[in-house]
Amino acid sequence: MKLRRKTKFAAEVATSSLNDIMFFLLLFFLIISTVANPNVIKLLLPKAAATQQLSKKQVTLSVDEKKQYFIDKRPVDPVNLENELKTMMAGIAEPTVVVRFDKTLTVQDLVDVLQTGAKLNIKMVMATSK
Repeated sequence: MKLRRKTKFAAEVATSSLNDIMFFLLLFFLIISTVANPNVIKLLLPKAAATQQLSKKQVTLSVDEKKQYFIDKRPVDPVNLENELKTMMAGIAEPTVVVRFDKTLTVQDLVDVLQTGAKLNIKMVMATSK
């Protein structure tokens, strides 16, 4: 006597636990990615394709590697820099100074020059090479 089943056997794959496994994997990789580089700040920095042309009268302030200051190719004593800039910018509506700074100097030297311009309400623009 042969007994037969009324329904045929069908293969099944249990997928109910796959959601839990994927959630734990995602959580694991998120935690690991923050632990791997905790002190890194990722920034998208701007790029300039074209240079900006200033149509106003501008003064060039150059500082060479020996910390010698020049206003439009004229040597200036660093102590008198503020007074020289004040006299050069007298009567100009929007004073603009193009700062040409040597790359071997420290950032503090640049900040000192920029503070002098901020004190006199002068717009300071830093010149760079391409």
